[in-house]
Amino acid sequence: MNWKKTLLAGISLMLILGLTACGQQSGSSKSSSGNDAGKKITLRLADIQPDDYPTVIGDKEFARLVKERTNGRINIEIYPNAQLGDEKTAIEQIQLGAIDFGRINSSPLAAFDKQLNIFNLPYLFSSNEQMWKVLNGPIGDKLLDTLKTAKMVGLTYYDSGARSFYNSKRPVTKPSDLAGMKIRVQQSDMFMDLVKALGGSPVPMAYGEVYGALQTGVIDGAENNWPSYYSTNHYKVAKYYTEDFHSRNPELLVASLATWNKLSPDDQKIILQAAKDSQAVQRKAWDELEAKAKKAAIDNGNTITQVDIAEWQKAVQPLYDKYGQQFKDLIDQIRAVK
Repeated sequence: MNWKKTLLAGISLMLILGLTACGQQSGSSKSSSGNDAGKKITLRLADIQPDDYPTVIGDKEFARLVKERTNGRINIEIYPNAQLGDEKTAIEQIQLGAIDFGRINSSPLAAFDKQLNIFNLPYLFSSNEQMWKVLNGPIGDKLLDTLKTAKMVGLTYYDSGARSFYNSKRPVTKPSDLAGMKIRVQQSDMFMDLVKALGGSPVPMAYGEVYGALQTGVIDGAENNWPSYYSTNHYKVAKYYTEDFHSRNPELLVASLATWNKLSPDDQKIILQAAKDSQAVQRKAWDELEAKAKKAAIDNGNTITQVDIAEWQKAVQPLYDKYGQQFKDLIDQIRAVK
């Protein structure tokens, strides 16, 4: 009987070893500690946007660079179209380590890292060029680093454009031109105060109702970035677009701190650099989409107006007194970047 027990134990051990070997070949984020740096691993990245959207194009470039620079050892699978949940759900799963990476807008991230609320302040940046100098410089790096307090690692920023006002009534070149206009806003105290400070009347409304409300005159205008203005067909019923660029909320590519701590220092460096290098591809895709949207508006005969941002910044100073006191030093540092 003893020899039978010995034989069965040997067979069992062989089966266990065989199954373990199979598991190591397939890989997962859970087997990616520094001690296991030579193993193939597969990590997951969540994005809510469709497959051809600029952020997903950036995600794919990030994954391609990581795979190339690790000789195929680290594979990052992209899950677009909110397959892994909305942004809030994705953030929570990233914090737990159930999802390894996410492309998340700074606005929902601010609920988990209060420092990112600074991006919600209107007219924070003087131009697109100045914004990228800030984001890709020491200030931007410092803000990425604060995400560790929320169990995430900030890797890089992606472009999300800038929100501007548009309406169906008249060209708007200065804040007083918005006087009396009913402007749709998100359900946000700051956005409501923004429109009030500029002389308009804020109307909180669900996004899907805006087209009909513009068409029927329930509201006079709304605000969003160029691609959204185009993709929703708002450009067909609100032909006056003012490039005031009041809100610039960047996208962030983040990693789960739980996943990050399982990676070797060398793999961390590869992933961080790949993320930063993917930014150029993502920004190019955004610029192309924005140009397409702008061309459609011009072809439709719409009026596009540029403004002197200094006048608008002055008009919204009360919002900085109300919402920006805790960021005063950081705001001064940002404004100092030329």
